[in-house]
Amino acid sequence: MTKPISPSAWQEVACQIEKARAAKRCWSCGCLHTSLAAIEKAFPDGELPEDLARTICAVRDRLEAVRYDCLGCSICFPALALNALNAEGADIQDSCPADAVEPRGGWPPLPGNYTVLRFHGPAAVCALHDDGLARSVSKAAGPEVAIVGTLQTENLGIERVITNLLANPNVRFLILCGTDSQQRIGHLPGQSFLALAEAGLDERSRIVGAQGKRPVLRNVPRGAVEHFRRTVEVINRIGVQDAAEVLDTARQCGKRDPGPAEPFPGADRVAVIPGRLPEHMIPDPAGYFVVYVDRRQERLSLEHYRKDGVLDAVIEGRTAAELYTPAIERTFLSRLDHAAYLGRELAKAEAALKEDSDYVQDGAPERAESPEAKSACGCGPACGEKS
Repeated sequence: MTKPISPSAWQEVACQIEKARAAKRCWSCGCLHTSLAAIEKAFPDGELPEDLARTICAVRDRLEAVRYDCLGCSICFPALALNALNAEGADIQDSCPADAVEPRGGWPPLPGNYTVLRFHGPAAVCALHDDGLARSVSKAAGPEVAIVGTLQTENLGIERVITNLLANPNVRFLILCGTDSQQRIGHLPGQSFLALAEAGLDERSRIVGAQGKRPVLRNVPRGAVEHFRRTVEVINRIGVQDAAEVLDTARQCGKRDPGPAEPFPGADRVAVIPGRLPEHMIPDPAGYFVVYVDRRQERLSLEHYRKDGVLDAVIEGRTAAELYTPAIERTFLSRLDHAAYLGRELAKAEAALKEDSDYVQDGAPERAESPEAKSACGCGPACGEKS
């Protein structure tokens, strides 16, 4: 800061900060917390006007622990205060809260307002600040859509989107839709994202050509941004608020899916584990099951036998769920591999009943632990012999 801040500017700052003091939502918002520090930093030591100093002190008495970084409010009082200082040449455009978020295991690694639909989908949908559109798209999305969410800010929000999408190399398209925010503070995350895709960052990590007031990405490496620009195509559907139209765009993306991108080095990714068949199945101490398709009664029958071969329960119903639910409730299963086996067999039996086709209870490799526990599938001596 090379020139003094005019009285009209700091009076505007004090006015906006006083409004923030009166707005309860601001007390636990990161915008206010970081803006106060930025305002004090804008004045050389000993030159903070007395009236403004008293206002800041009063606001600090109201502060609560930060619960959210930024709410994207239609009128953000702390941001307006900073804008008044920027107009005086204070150059604090990157003071909007954008602290690094601790990643977690799994995908996506960073929290946010989104719904995960499918890991292998090639398209991500960002409905900007339109929660209703995001919900509609999520409910009707096909297998080509991996994730649907919203975006409120042009710094922290864009950083999180980039980090989350880089963690899944299957995502090759980002569809921006909904209405871009038109707040007085000018977040404009949609326009900022388009500018990022077009021109990247300048030497100060500011998005080139972004019209938002604070489009500075401080918590993602420049290499990550460039990798995102190379591997994810950003599609401009800003202004589109019809879910069907958005999903049509997603289907078009699915048709030209180039396949997974080269993973970004250092990005935490979900491990894809190859499937395999078990080498053996250990008998369940709780007993074994025999599945019947009763065509005369048009129902399924599940018999449970104790380990000593004594029948102790018969469960009947028309669907797999009607049979395995009471089996679980009555603790007829004590091993997860047997629960998986039972679910598979009941699903096959239900399909055979509906389609009037043959059903034979399959076996699986078994490791006998006692002389009486010998059968094709490890469930018991009668398993696989009835249909």
